[in-house]
Amino acid sequence: MIFHSILFRKTDEGATAESHQAPTFFRDLSLDQIVDAVTADWKEYDLTPFFYSPLKDVDSIAYRQEVIQDLEDGSLLPAVQRFSKQMQEMRKCQAKAKELSYYKYACERWFLSAAEIYLDAIEQLAEALHWDGVRSCAFAALRDYLDAHIGSNAFRRLSSEAAKLKSELSSIRYCVLLRNSGVTVSSYDEEPDYSNAVEETFRKFQSRDAGHRAVKRSAQEMNHVQAQVLDGLALLYPDIFWELSEFYSAHRDYPDAKVIRFDREVQFYVAYLAFIEKLRRTGLSFSRPRLSKTSKEVQCRNGFDLALAQKLIDRRMKVVPNDFCLSGTERILVITGPNQGGKMTFARMFGQMHYLANLGCPVPGTDVRLFVFDHLFTHFERHEDMKNLRGKLQDDLVRVRHILNAATPDSLIVMNEMFSSTTIKDAVYLSSKVMDRVSKLDALCVWVTFLDEFASFNEKAVSMVGMVDPANPAVRTYKLERKAADGLAYALAIALKYRVTFDCLKERIKE
Repeated sequence: MIFHSILFRKTDEGATAESHQAPTFFRDLSLDQIVDAVTADWKEYDLTPFFYSPLKDVDSIAYRQEVIQDLEDGSLLPAVQRFSKQMQEMRKCQAKAKELSYYKYACERWFLSAAEIYLDAIEQLAEALHWDGVRSCAFAALRDYLDAHIGSNAFRRLSSEAAKLKSELSSIRYCVLLRNSGVTVSSYDEEPDYSNAVEETFRKFQSRDAGHRAVKRSAQEMNHVQAQVLDGLALLYPDIFWELSEFYSAHRDYPDAKVIRFDREVQFYVAYLAFIEKLRRTGLSFSRPRLSKTSKEVQCRNGFDLALAQKLIDRRMKVVPNDFCLSGTERILVITGPNQGGKMTFARMFGQMHYLANLGCPVPGTDVRLFVFDHLFTHFERHEDMKNLRGKLQDDLVRVRHILNAATPDSLIVMNEMFSSTTIKDAVYLSSKVMDRVSKLDALCVWVTFLDEFASFNEKAVSMVGMVDPANPAVRTYKLERKAADGLAYALAIALKYRVTFDCLKERIKE
């Protein structure tokens, strides 16, 4: 396999995969919070476009899953992280060379430093890829590519010339004579080294109680005096500095384009793995899901809303996992139960898991089997928009119509509390029409509703109910169970809240 990308199996995928606009459903599913958290410490790589573009092909997703397995199973991840740090240092040196472009030799020396770091980074990464015994097609192709790159004439020339220059520059010895306002640079001729004596003389100024404050300068800073010293050295050692200038001119484009691309793209994996590692340390499980483009039988054990989990962990609160399963002709999970009982969280979890799986990422839970969708649609409650002059019910209808017109049998639909602004009778009528369309479409769907009758709409609908504490129905457990919807737990909770249960009424009558 010829290497061209660590993210994309096909050469044409990467060209169209970067989108700089988040999908419309991101906020509904809290995916915007997840991506913000994942990419927070990786801003310089501009990773968000990769998270905005799910893959559509099972083999392309498997390509990424193999990369993640290599990174998780061995010592390859530290090697990649070391490579990334070296590339960051290279870019800093390149930036410094550009910043000091008006100081010719300083600019060229920083350029040489950047090249040295680049050469070392490439060789160390190639060695790590051989030593770790990678199994993924992507890393195996990268290993072969780096081997060829290191063996190329251009790389060998860059390496030999950089090593020669570094050795020659390190061998330079010179003297600086400071007299009045003049600075004289001369060749070193066994003169005594006064460095220790000077340091000892000024040592008292380093103490905190000396009454003076020294201004420290960065080793990367440059001023006109230092530039004149360099100019003097160039006159003393013209051959070495001529070689430095030739090196700068001959290797201006030394970074390999595929290596630079790899350095950015691999951060997609590094950033996501760093994010979920924080949650793994609390005992939460992640796994690489089994994916299918044809089978709509999906399942998960111990899944959870990733965005909510992050917030709960930060507050040192418990994360409640949930399971789901659709088999045979089952397509629609109908979620009912009391308010604030975890219904919306469950719906978000279902959408998040499928979306992250289509990115090739590990997902929350264990024993996960998911479907590779073509489009994802959500319908969550919206505040009325004064600009479109539509009421809430009309807005719901317009949005649902758009979903039904655009969805295909391979789409994923997540709906939350539709038609809550109208009467029960109208809500039942409208919901039945939408449910019938979704059912005939045969698309996977999660439907959160306050209408229990839709939990048994047909053979494709599966009822899941948000549970409450049997001892105290007013307390939510945030667990959803596969069972028939009866509304009793919610009704009892409301009755207890307003003290209208049979026992409460008997007590009030006594009063």
